[in-house]
Order: sequence, then C-alpha cells, then structure tokens
Amino acid sequence: MSASQRLVELGITLPPPPKPVASYIPGIRVGNLVMCSGQLPFVDGKLTATGKVGRDVTLEAAQAAARQAGLNALAILAESAGGIDRIARLVRLCVFVNSAAGFTDQPKVANGASELMTEVFGEAGKHVRAAVGAAELPLNACVEVEAVAEVK
Repeated sequence: MSASQRLVELGITLPPPPKPVASYIPGIRVGNLVMCSGQLPFVDGKLTATGKVGRDVTLEAAQAAARQAGLNALAILAESAGGIDRIARLVRLCVFVNSAAGFTDQPKVANGASELMTEVFGEAGKHVRAAVGAAELPLNACVEVEAVAEVK
C-alpha cells in the first residue's frame, strides 16, 4: 500500500507545508535525501501546545504535539520529494523537547512523531532517532521535530 493510500486509510490529511518563521528554507533535496527544518506543532498557524513538558504540558499533550510536528515535517518532506509516494523510507528523526527541570521522558514524547511515521510508512517508517531535552524552543513550543527521508 502506498503512503498516500495509507494516509487515506488512517483518516489523515497532510497539512499545507508550514511557512518558515525565520530566515531559512523549510525543506531541501540533496541527492536521494530530503530533509526538513525543525517543525513546530502548528495547526492553522497556531501552536497546539506551549511551555515546558513536565510542568506546563503533560506527557500526553506533548506526544500529541510531537505527532502534529511530525505531520508538518511529513508535509515538508513530501513537498521536497515531489509527493508523499516518492518517499522510500524515513531515515532519521530528531525531536527536541522543551523540558522542565528533572523531566527525563523525552523518548516517550518523541514516540508521538515516531509512531506516526511507522503508521504511514510501515517498516519503511522505522528510523534512527535522537530525543533531546532543550532549555527553550522557538515561540515557546513544547516540541520541535526535524526529519530526513530517502527518495525513490
């Protein structure tokens, strides 16, 4: 099953690729790889969750925000690849978590984005990953996700 068919089956619509919030390009293709700049959990131009995970944002809300940021990353990757079905596999995710002091469940937050990739691409959605605690993130977002994918 293609990724676009899987999205329909899952009831997921890729959002329009988010516009940059500063001086950078959202995505780029280099050889057979596409990569996106860090994506925040925007829906219709608004952040879904802000603040420190473990203080202002629950683990569950942060996981949902990571999923949304991952969806935004997919939109950028798909645009850079020439369509979602041109993506052969996810290679790497990096998930930054705006963490309260003492919060150590960054990998659980990152699962929100990782599980989305596996839902959409199956085995080809499995990837290497970093889940990193951050003191602050742009616009006080609770998560930021960047991704690299291989193009067919």
